[in-house]
Amino acid sequence: MAVLPVRLIGDPVLRAQTSEVGAETARYAGLVADMLETMDAVRGVGLAAPQIGVSLALFTYDDREGNRGVCFDPVLEVEEGTAPEDPVREGCLSVPEVSGVVERAGTVRLTGRDADGQPLDITASGLLATIFQHEVDHLNGHLFVDRLRGESKKEAMRQIRQRDYGNKAQSLAQKRAAAVSSAFGAALPGERSGR
Repeated sequence: MAVLPVRLIGDPVLRAQTSEVGAETARYAGLVADMLETMDAVRGVGLAAPQIGVSLALFTYDDREGNRGVCFDPVLEVEEGTAPEDPVREGCLSVPEVSGVVERAGTVRLTGRDADGQPLDITASGLLATIFQHEVDHLNGHLFVDRLRGESKKEAMRQIRQRDYGNKAQSLAQKRAAAVSSAFGAALPGERSGR
């Protein structure tokens, strides 16, 4: 297992539509293990494959309340007219040091396949619902900043413009590498397999 570099806003892979994985989920066991380790190392509650440079429809999640796993080829049904009791101020590993409250549905239903290829069907609310919506957005080429509105959007965009994310990426990679392990700079799964 390895801790992988997290791609930052501006990287084209974050804006691309992902490809379905299909029934062969077992062949991605190493990738899933790396994603879970990376998510834990950088203290995230979710990590989508594009965030580590892999354009596949899968994400990992951990709401720190016992709901942890992976979802392949997710389909998200949003319960319209529901709003979270306590909206979460979202941030993103791919947009460091920027956050904002995003209007999200309070209840969602996620279907797909788990790490063993078995059907996954979860109805979620609260933080878990937010995580699912955030990660599925990543798989469709959207970042949370795209969903911000009004002053929150203006402030986030102002912060993004003021940051030099090229230098930020280098600095953040060095900081994370020092904090987690020398494996942070390891090759991406696609690079190991010759993709």
